[in-house]
Amino acid sequence: MYNDTIAAIATGITNAGIGIIRISGDNAISVIDKIYVSCKGKKASELESHHLYLGNIFCDDEVYDEVLLSVMKAPHSYTGEDTVEINCHGGIYICKKILKLVLDNGARLSEPGEFTKRAFLNGRMDLSRAEAVMDLINAENEFAAKNSISQLKGSVYKEIVELREKVLHELAFIEAALDDPEHYDLSEYSSVLSDKTGSFIKNINDILNASERGSIMKNGIRTAILGKPNAGKSSVLNMLSGYDRAIVTDIAGTTRDIIEESVRVGDFQLNLTDTAGIRDTEDVVEKIGVDKAIEKAMDADLILFVADSSVGLDENDKQIIKLIRNCKTIILFNKTDLVSECEIDEIMKLFGKKVPYVEFSTKSGKGLADFVDKLSESFNLQAFKLNEDLVITNIRQQDELKKSAESLQFVLDGIDNNMPEDVLAVDLMDAYKHLGYIIGDEVEDDLVNKIFSEFCMGK
Repeated sequence: MYNDTIAAIATGITNAGIGIIRISGDNAISVIDKIYVSCKGKKASELESHHLYLGNIFCDDEVYDEVLLSVMKAPHSYTGEDTVEINCHGGIYICKKILKLVLDNGARLSEPGEFTKRAFLNGRMDLSRAEAVMDLINAENEFAAKNSISQLKGSVYKEIVELREKVLHELAFIEAALDDPEHYDLSEYSSVLSDKTGSFIKNINDILNASERGSIMKNGIRTAILGKPNAGKSSVLNMLSGYDRAIVTDIAGTTRDIIEESVRVGDFQLNLTDTAGIRDTEDVVEKIGVDKAIEKAMDADLILFVADSSVGLDENDKQIIKLIRNCKTIILFNKTDLVSECEIDEIMKLFGKKVPYVEFSTKSGKGLADFVDKLSESFNLQAFKLNEDLVITNIRQQDELKKSAESLQFVLDGIDNNMPEDVLAVDLMDAYKHLGYIIGDEVEDDLVNKIFSEFCMGK
């Protein structure tokens, strides 16, 4: 099935200045020969590879469009196959009309991600690079884009291959020693293997720790806004959003359901959740909102605890602080434009530790710049920018790393329990395989199909 010729519109399906139809496969050039002629009367098969040629797409002597055509001959193309790209005018109608003409002359419509899938199957890129392609397309901030480009250049591949080679070296030594005990001594090897395996696990954990922070940078910080009724939570959401996203009144308990909004604050994307004010209530609807607020708080990466400085602390504040005491929290000491009836020291005593706080006023805008600084400190942004360690934000790859680390831990447990080397080799091989799943050296067809099915058409 991978020898047929595929085609798709590679640009967005919208009216635009330019549209690109991509064709790849053994018959890509012969297909385009039937419907294209350059301004100098040449067919595509007569053109030089990797040049742009002005010409016309036609059918039955009717010119469909004036286009720029590029031919990229195998193996020097994205897919590793003969590839043709038609740069036509970008109207939806004309793009679809030319695509239909290509399909009528011997190509078939590609599946989502099939061009990149062929690049992987033809050895043009490993699986980590292929997944980085889609990550780059979906990047929503500078960090996500730069990290995807780094992975496209092979940062993940290089690290994983190096680690696999180290694991394979130990596997080879065990196999050699079992086959030829006269020349390979295993009497002191357990201690050596224990040290090396511990080093492998540390390497993986370092990557996972950096990757956890990287995932936050890429996908945003799940942020729950908590506080008692009328503390100003919805006003905080509106201020950070830049428009009136939530209803604000002087009536306590206005917000009863979850309101969500994604905003950019400094270098961060905050996936904000405004919640119902937490208090004891007999109102059935409000109680459901309070339960949802608590549920969101437990799943959040960050809590914004909105404390009303214009009134004293009450049991509702104490209940919330008890709930979030062990969560990553920034206190927004709100309504500082009013007469203060509460001191920040009172809140700190309830937390039992120092917690980042900002003197805030949604009315005057006070505290927003300070809030950005506190965010950066809480997530160690400056250190992260300076850190050049590998960051893997792909969840599938992270899962395989974790499984590899688990297998290596089994090796350490086996050493502690004096297990024979052939048993240890089984767990080493499992670790080796899971690392291979990351770059595609060890991968099943159904997994490959699942990964590429999530790609967009034409890529």
